[in-house]
Amino acid sequence: MWDPQKYLSFSDQRDRPAHDLLARVGAIRARRVVDLGCGAGNLTSLLTDRWPDAAVEATDVSPEMVAAARARGVAARQEDVRDWKPSPDTDVVLCNAVLQWIPEHVELLRRWLPQLSAGAWFAFQVPGNFESPSHMAIRELLAEPRWHDRVGGVLRPDSVLSPIGYADELTDPGTEVEAWETTYVHALRGADPVLEWVTGTALRPVRAALDDAEWADFRAALAPRLAAAYPQRADGTTWFPFRRIFAVVHRS
Repeated sequence: MWDPQKYLSFSDQRDRPAHDLLARVGAIRARRVVDLGCGAGNLTSLLTDRWPDAAVEATDVSPEMVAAARARGVAARQEDVRDWKPSPDTDVVLCNAVLQWIPEHVELLRRWLPQLSAGAWFAFQVPGNFESPSHMAIRELLAEPRWHDRVGGVLRPDSVLSPIGYADELTDPGTEVEAWETTYVHALRGADPVLEWVTGTALRPVRAALDDAEWADFRAALAPRLAAAYPQRADGTTWFPFRRIFAVVHRS
């Protein structure tokens, strides 16, 4: 279960990669724009503002996120990204921080891209932080006896490629690929900010598998590990480096 409020509590930091991603999309006009995995719909306006005459399509697998998007006025529908197929008039697709949840996402991309018409753009970004101290701390805790049998296998596998990996996989005679990575250094504030960040994303499967008391114990055990990995400055700031992988594919 996704918690839209928890996810959006860091919206300033989480939204920035989508702005940087769409800046590399060169479409002047679009018939249909797609927010694939729209979440709470807070980024769909990036598409509608830039291409106001386009038909807008927004989908997400989470009923909670779809409800939040609809509350914002986005006509979102619930759909697993694996089941999505581009309409013939699709000219721009934004897929922001979604595909890392799907181990077979490269196969999906290779299926979708040939279905796009000439001139279409597909832009996506995924977190590339599986080897970061935050994820290492989570995996180390889950490997301990108390948690291993209970929730040891719930974390998603790391299926994210390097920028060169995506460029190599997605470049065909009919496509042009631009791929890159950026490490954002987020300035977080408040008590246990990195714990709160991962609670809204990476720890979601762990939370779903535990009851309230177990979840409280897990958070209590993880908090000091994250605080040691990401110490708070005297002014209350916690620096949180976050690597993102980007790719923009243009059907030439």
